[in-house]
Amino acid sequence: MSAKEEILGRIRTALADTPVTEEVPREYRTTSTMSQEQLIELLVDRLVDYKAGVDVIEAEQIPDFVASKLKDASSVVYPQGLDARWLSALGSEVELRLDAPGARLSVAELDATSAVVTSSAVSVAESGTIILDGQPDQGRRAISLVPDHHVCIVPVSTIVQLLPEAMPRLSITRPLTWISGPSATSDIELERVEGVHGPRTLDVLMVRGL
Repeated sequence: MSAKEEILGRIRTALADTPVTEEVPREYRTTSTMSQEQLIELLVDRLVDYKAGVDVIEAEQIPDFVASKLKDASSVVYPQGLDARWLSALGSEVELRLDAPGARLSVAELDATSAVVTSSAVSVAESGTIILDGQPDQGRRAISLVPDHHVCIVPVSTIVQLLPEAMPRLSITRPLTWISGPSATSDIELERVEGVHGPRTLDVLMVRGL
């Protein structure tokens, strides 16, 4: 018998005398009562509190706002499913790097890239969390975690108030990236350090009409 089998056997024996019969309470809220404008206001408030840059714009404004956020970038990576029109206002001096299956950038190449532009799957207003689930317009997790600056497109139609509303919109078979502001930690002596496990700068473009 392996150590694992022995441990699990002891657990089963211990539980045999005290079977779990209580139902798990599921009385938490599962639906929102907020209007779309209230959801936008709440999500903006949470993201700003997390030190993210936030703009609420119309769909036709995306190219200009993306260009303004990336005016100092020398190179930008983007996933294959991203709408190419969103990058159309970037200057010719900005190198565009496509990341796609069969043509994936290495970690070193991603680390040398100034910024990344992605879309998003769903956003939870109450917690200020943007979720990426690896769809073609969001790309693999590495491209949104390695570059130092992330410009994230959040369609207003994908904003929900509560986590239970978000989960049915996601595929649990996909790798999920949960973003609540720029990367930061205060684990070491309670001093805030940014960029430890993700971008130091997060700019969110909350888009009406998408």
